[in-house]
Amino acid sequence: MGLFSHFPGLRSAGKLGLPLLVLAFCTLNGFAKAAYAQDQSFASDQSSASDLLTVDQAVKIALANNRTLKIVSLSLDVSKEKLDAAKTRRLPSFNIYTFASQLLSPISFDVPAGQFGTYPGIGPIPAQNTAITTPSQPTAYIFATASQPLLTLYKINLHVHGEALSVEQSVQQVREQRNTIVNDVRQAYYSVVEIENVIAATQASIKQYEELDRITLEYVAEKVVLESDSLEVKAKVADEKLKLLQAQDKLATAKETLNNLLGRDLNVDFSVSEDKELSATEQDLKSAQTIALEKNPKVKEAEITVQQAENVRRLAKSEYMPDIGASFHYLSPFGVNFVPTNVMGLGIEVSWEPFDWGRRRDVVNEKTYAVEQSKLNLTDTQSNLLINVNKQFRELQEARMAVDVATAQQDASRVKLREVTQKYQEKNVLLRDVLQQQAAVEKANADYNEAIASFWTAKANFEKALGAD
Repeated sequence: MGLFSHFPGLRSAGKLGLPLLVLAFCTLNGFAKAAYAQDQSFASDQSSASDLLTVDQAVKIALANNRTLKIVSLSLDVSKEKLDAAKTRRLPSFNIYTFASQLLSPISFDVPAGQFGTYPGIGPIPAQNTAITTPSQPTAYIFATASQPLLTLYKINLHVHGEALSVEQSVQQVREQRNTIVNDVRQAYYSVVEIENVIAATQASIKQYEELDRITLEYVAEKVVLESDSLEVKAKVADEKLKLLQAQDKLATAKETLNNLLGRDLNVDFSVSEDKELSATEQDLKSAQTIALEKNPKVKEAEITVQQAENVRRLAKSEYMPDIGASFHYLSPFGVNFVPTNVMGLGIEVSWEPFDWGRRRDVVNEKTYAVEQSKLNLTDTQSNLLINVNKQFRELQEARMAVDVATAQQDASRVKLREVTQKYQEKNVLLRDVLQQQAAVEKANADYNEAIASFWTAKANFEKALGAD
């Protein structure tokens, strides 16, 4: 009989209540889905924000993790160790030499009577000829020296200064490598941004073509346009989807390349931001020139080369000076008869070559020419640097203006496409006109991408030319 047979009043209510229950269920389900979608959207926004990678963050990560930079930095550690080793030459040096042996034949010699004199009441010493023999047995000789350089400290200090200059040179080489890596990271980062722009433009084109396809299908049904027109639009849609797939593949490769430069896992995903602004230095040529001359590692290396050449010349001139040092010597033979068991001496060691037939003079002249050569090289490096900075500055300004021009052309072509599409929908223009304008939009997008890529390349090259950290 059912529930309604026992409660007749519910039968009439059930006819009205069932739709209400269904409506309430759908409403609650809609609220639940909306809440879930909102949570998912919030989580997606949070994830997107956390995955955003700016170009400055990319540079910082690369400088901390890049493997190539770590390899180059090891050369700086090598130079520092050489400097520390050179400094130890200032301190006293100790040397011990031991010779242990087995005599192959006895050591024998005779001491004549009276060899050590004849004394009243004593007589000759020795009183008779005396044979002294060391039999074939193990023997040992110990030689020990301790030396402290004195006047030689001048030469040692020059050598230490040369090693310190080598450390500074290694520092500049590391800085130059850092700048190269920063430039590579910036180029790779901007490549990702450029490809994402291409993807966005392609997706917009697909959306436009799909809308155009929808309109054209209606016109085909109305027999306003030919079926071939519809097929042509569909071919455009397929072509744009192929371009989108190719761009997405390029984006994946570009992100992997950037992750490798950052020294992290290749599969780390991230989003990027677009930057079109110029810094104060990028708009002030005089300031840029000053920074380049003060900070560029190539100029610093050239300056250090001049100092190294002058230091080498001083080292060559120091060869005119004698090597003078305090020295302590100790000798002790073991197992040998009739010789002193301990011989010690403290004094001054002098080593000097008074005549060299002009060799030292020629060496000094050679090093003097090297100094002049390094100074000319410094001037040439500074001039070439300024030329490059000026060139990169001008290219950056041109590239920035080209971006403005491309942006204006892009905006104009998009507005015109909307107008032509509207007219096509109103049957006032032909499909050919819409396709021509769509092609114009695609060309404007390509021109913009080329302009913005040139701008970012010029921006990275300008910063590299400055050489500042």
